[in-house]
Amino acid sequence: MNVKDLEKLKSEDLDALSSTERRTFLKAGLAITGLFMGGTVLSLTSARDAHAVIGNAPGERIEHCPYGPHYSMLFVQNRCIDCERCKEACAKTNDVPDYGWRTTILERYKFRGPEEKTRIFMPVLCNHCNKPPCVRVCPTKATFKDKKTGVVLMDPKKCIGCKTCMSACPYNARYFNEEIRAIDKCTFCLDTKLKESGGKTTACVEACPANVRIFGDLHDPKSELYQLVHRHDVVVWVLRPEAGALPNVFYMNDQEIGGDTA
Repeated sequence: MNVKDLEKLKSEDLDALSSTERRTFLKAGLAITGLFMGGTVLSLTSARDAHAVIGNAPGERIEHCPYGPHYSMLFVQNRCIDCERCKEACAKTNDVPDYGWRTTILERYKFRGPEEKTRIFMPVLCNHCNKPPCVRVCPTKATFKDKKTGVVLMDPKKCIGCKTCMSACPYNARYFNEEIRAIDKCTFCLDTKLKESGGKTTACVEACPANVRIFGDLHDPKSELYQLVHRHDVVVWVLRPEAGALPNVFYMNDQEIGGDTA
């Protein structure tokens, strides 16, 4: 299978790619780095460029990272059962109103034939990008990237409700909070559950019964998140890589890491 053949695959054929085929691309200096939600399924780039998207390459000095810790999240996407406990825990912990959301679950169907389809659940939240478009377009600097952790935050006192950041976000991960008259979004529970747990977990991770969400420090080689994202035999993807935002939220399937699938 060559690159042109792979680019022609439909979204429903993504699971048909074997680990051997994926590793073949890695050996050829190519990496599958992206899943496009509404068009081309796979994003192919050089293995070197792929590490630029997901963080430092294995063995690279991590002292150059400006964040410490560099908080990130990994979704083992096909474990999600759409129980919505993550959403409930997030709303309760962070005072999210009924009409708003900081994390949610998207749903799509994979068709294998005229009458055979499978539902797929895709958890999403703010991707806390390394190059966040929302920060770049905000006229009052109300949205900013935390210099210590890399988490993208909001200062409601500076927000004028222009919603420019909402339009710029590639992931539609913001909403206007009527109660505080400002834009709100996921903060990785920086001032709530994360602070309470000493930087170890978020409300959605703690509530998930299927171990879909893995939270950690992207530049800590001892963390589970770091070890999974940097495994050479595991395919990790990001949403909308073509936006150039360099997200810090990653996805994989548990077939790749030896997990059980329902």
